[in-house]
Amino acid sequence: MNVLRTKSIEQSIEDTEDAENGLRRRLGPIDLTVFGVGVIIGTGIFVLTGKAAGVQAGPAVALSFVVAGIACGLAALCYAEFASTVPVAGSAYTFSYATLGEMVAWIIGWDLILELALGASTVAVGWSTYAVDLLKAGGITIPSALIGDGHNVIAAAIVLVLTGVICFGIKVSSRSTWSW
Repeated sequence: MNVLRTKSIEQSIEDTEDAENGLRRRLGPIDLTVFGVGVIIGTGIFVLTGKAAGVQAGPAVALSFVVAGIACGLAALCYAEFASTVPVAGSAYTFSYATLGEMVAWIIGWDLILELALGASTVAVGWSTYAVDLLKAGGITIPSALIGDGHNVIAAAIVLVLTGVICFGIKVSSRSTWSW
């Protein structure tokens, strides 16, 4: 077993053209645009920006957005180059498999899983904070047993509900993004 073997671009394309491995197109241009914006603009921008501007950085937050935008633009250009070179689904895993080998692709695949799990939990905590604040403004107090030091049952419930939405398929996920 050679962990440094690569998968040729031709083989990757051939695998995705196979009827049993192919992806079915379910989303149109508007669905993809709305879904992409919903994924890109997470809760963190709303949770942390006000706190950072008011407490730590002040007006320098605007400059940090410019620097972050430039970094995101450069990353987007890299992914565009990867996607034109290896035109198949799979993101960083597929790109690294074709160029750096199976072991690196395996590590990147697990890194992506950890990254997305951490991102989902962070967004869920942000949403639960919003929910608690909104309920508090309406006169409803959430018991500390549900949201406290080291635990957050509301965030866990949010993750479970959204996992259920994802299980219904990409079209339902896209439509639920539209409704927000």
